[in-house]
Amino acid sequence: MGATTLTHVTTINPNSTKIHGPVVDEVEGLIKVYKDGHVERTQVVPCVGTSLPLELGVACSDIVIDKLTNVRARLYVPMMTTTTKSSVSKLPLIVYFHGGGFCIGSSSWSCYHEFLARLSARSRCLIMSVNYRLAPENPLPAAYEDGVNAILWLNKARNDTLWAKLCDFDRIFLAGDSAGGNIAHQVAARLASTELKPLEIEGAILIQPFFGGEARTESEKRVGNNKRSVLTLSSSDAWWRLSLPRGANREHPYCKPVKTKSSTVMMRTLVCVAEMDLLMDRNMEMCDGSNEEVIKRVVYKGVGHAFHVLGKSHQLAHTTTLEMLCHIDAFINHYEPFN
Repeated sequence: MGATTLTHVTTINPNSTKIHGPVVDEVEGLIKVYKDGHVERTQVVPCVGTSLPLELGVACSDIVIDKLTNVRARLYVPMMTTTTKSSVSKLPLIVYFHGGGFCIGSSSWSCYHEFLARLSARSRCLIMSVNYRLAPENPLPAAYEDGVNAILWLNKARNDTLWAKLCDFDRIFLAGDSAGGNIAHQVAARLASTELKPLEIEGAILIQPFFGGEARTESEKRVGNNKRSVLTLSSSDAWWRLSLPRGANREHPYCKPVKTKSSTVMMRTLVCVAEMDLLMDRNMEMCDGSNEEVIKRVVYKGVGHAFHVLGKSHQLAHTTTLEMLCHIDAFINHYEPFN
């Protein structure tokens, strides 16, 4: 499986050009931006409620983080059995950021709902999936700010919510895929560089994190504009145009991994790389020269971008996702699966 495909359900108004003027930028089939600033998104993945199969053993609910900015989150809580209650007093927490080029996506997308419920069950973790503000209406750093505010909210909620009694607030992980991996990385860097340390972050889990640059890498040239790939070169460039501050190009710091002055202060990080992904070289480069005890890198063979959420109809993507779930579980719980 070298590529993953999306099923499109159009929600674009055919009369929009008459109302809002010409389209000034777009990612074909996903988003259109009009001259007057109006934005239309195609519903490529259905949004679903919080219900989950009982046999999964995970409870789910939606919570409000910030009423003013309308930032919400979806919370996944493994249901405690008699056995687990006696063996585990509190559970780690993953704060997760979905992908979508900073411009589309939702914590209620069915693909994320299913994946994160499985991750919660597999790793015995609480998961808070943040529904951050989207560009271009809210360009970067809005999503980063929402991520930091989610951690601040957690600090306030730790004493007055029922689920918080199950949470080990000394074992918090930041995670995300694609643009969400970029957000998790940037939020971790912001929390590390500030004197305000609301909660201790134990580690980061970056799944095919979205980084860029003006010069093309070999993997970008190889994938190019292959229509079978979820992320093409043209769509990658468009996501950056739509999400970066006005006038910025792909050499902006938001497009790059944050450099730390000392490896001794680097956060323990798991980087999940897909062999057939346009981002492969940038993800590999992020890990080069790093202490292997601090940054763990796993390359998944034969799969492309977003295989874990958009490739469930492909057998290789399905089996590779199960493998990645095991790696994440091991990373969180300090097992040793990396051979």
